[in-house]
Amino acid sequence: MPAMDPTRRRLRLSDAHISVLGLLVEEGEVPGELGEARSELRAAGILEEDDKISAELYPLVSTLLEPHVIARVEMTGPRGVTNHGAVVGSDFVFTHEGWPGEEESEYAPVQPEMLVFALARMVDLHQNGTDGTDAADIGEEISATMGVLDALLDRMESEGPDDAAAMAGSVAAPVRLAEVLAQLNCMWRLTVVWPGGEGDADGLGVSALAVWDCGLEGYWVRELPAEPIREGQADESSELKVRRVTAKEIWERITDLLPDQEQLLVDGPTPAA
Repeated sequence: MPAMDPTRRRLRLSDAHISVLGLLVEEGEVPGELGEARSELRAAGILEEDDKISAELYPLVSTLLEPHVIARVEMTGPRGVTNHGAVVGSDFVFTHEGWPGEEESEYAPVQPEMLVFALARMVDLHQNGTDGTDAADIGEEISATMGVLDALLDRMESEGPDDAAAMAGSVAAPVRLAEVLAQLNCMWRLTVVWPGGEGDADGLGVSALAVWDCGLEGYWVRELPAEPIREGQADESSELKVRRVTAKEIWERITDLLPDQEQLLVDGPTPAA
């Protein structure tokens, strides 16, 4: 169910609730299939009986309707895929964070200068043993193919943990790849979209970063296939290369994903939310 916490300016909303709010602002009409979502918004006090939107929602709704930068985080872990992200508008910045198995996400405002911190928290970026004590291992690379990676992950999921050498041998994977994946907490991908220059596909600028959080084995950035990957660019024969990095490097890479001020063409095409 949706909910509003005026004290901390937080809201819990699903995609259907967001659609209702957007339609009411832009068209004033809501189709029948979204009737239940509208009723839930009324019950939560987010909508009045005449479908008037609470003034407290103006910052969020205005930001979602005219975003200048959209950041999406897709995290894949033991409980499936969860989605998080941030939306930068003309006057406000909002983050949204999902929860495994729930439709609603929590939306909350954040100061622009805190955006990198917020994104880093979403992916649980933290210092670990690779930052100093195992400095010699930083920069280690593992190569295979995407097909081998998928086969190894399927083997681990279907048969559970086993001797790394045995698992690797069963799918012709590097033993080191099996050792690293045996410690896997989650894989995440952060994509940032903004109005770009004429040379960018669809008139949009896109940057992305794919990371494996492997616990005691540290953080690994997937360098091949190179991000951002567009549909059809990678298949099972595509080369896979991952490199072990520090949390500090990931922080810097997250910072670099965000466009510079001169790249923000606010009058250009708007990225789809």
